[in-house]
Amino acid sequence: MTTTAQRGGAAAAPAISPYQQSVADYWNHERNAVNLRLGEVDGFYHHHYGIGNVDRSVLAGPEDTRDERTIAELHRLECAQADFLADHLGAVTPDDRLLDSGCGRGGGSLVAHRRFGCHVDGISISETQVAFATAQAEKHGVGDKVRFHVKNMLDTGFERGSFRAVWNNESTMYVDLSALFAEYARLLVRGGRYVTITGCYNDTYGLPSREVSTINAHYICDIHPRSAYFREMANHRLVPSSVVDLTAATVPYWELRAASSLATGIEETFLTAYRNGSFQYLLIAADRV
Repeated sequence: MTTTAQRGGAAAAPAISPYQQSVADYWNHERNAVNLRLGEVDGFYHHHYGIGNVDRSVLAGPEDTRDERTIAELHRLECAQADFLADHLGAVTPDDRLLDSGCGRGGGSLVAHRRFGCHVDGISISETQVAFATAQAEKHGVGDKVRFHVKNMLDTGFERGSFRAVWNNESTMYVDLSALFAEYARLLVRGGRYVTITGCYNDTYGLPSREVSTINAHYICDIHPRSAYFREMANHRLVPSSVVDLTAATVPYWELRAASSLATGIEETFLTAYRNGSFQYLLIAADRV
């Protein structure tokens, strides 16, 4: 396999566990329309959900263009989520370097570069995702500053203190948080920023609810309890500076998706979990001290 040039001299192929290999295999073969058709709107392919109020007029009007309108509105909501994350990356200059950890098809990396004009490295354990994202960076004319690599986010091989900011957008549920935040504490400069947007289960309710367990099975993941994020950040020199509960803000996205041609059958499970309080959608921003 040919990969893009690696800054820092790390090998391209990551050492991954059997579980991670199963996740990589899943994403190597994934062709879900809810990820692909939304990205076709403007060439920014995301692998996360959306936030904000829905323009419900898209469900009215001519039937033959309803699907096109609905897809454009879902994409607007997921772009709003990506922009909201970028809002919390702190003061970034064009000379800084950022890490999009668990980059998917690369939409978040392109958003960050468009916002800051900086260097961005995106990493995934899926060769298919990295190849797709690399092609998108070239199409957008930013392949010299936005680069994608097949790497394990738990052991990236990048040099210590090489990033001004690191983020995960709905990808922390695939890894152990203690190992993850230890790696980010190593990678971030002192005063650097870490941001995650993630679903987490509300452990004041006890164990994961039936809905959370269903989501785990659907995505082959292991959703963490809310408290684990703050405990492991504290253990690894990451001090939260902003915590935003986005649960109510993401419900309209799921309601619209449930009414669209792109519904996958998991939508009502998410809506039930959000509404009964067992599942939350959070943004957490933390500084490396």
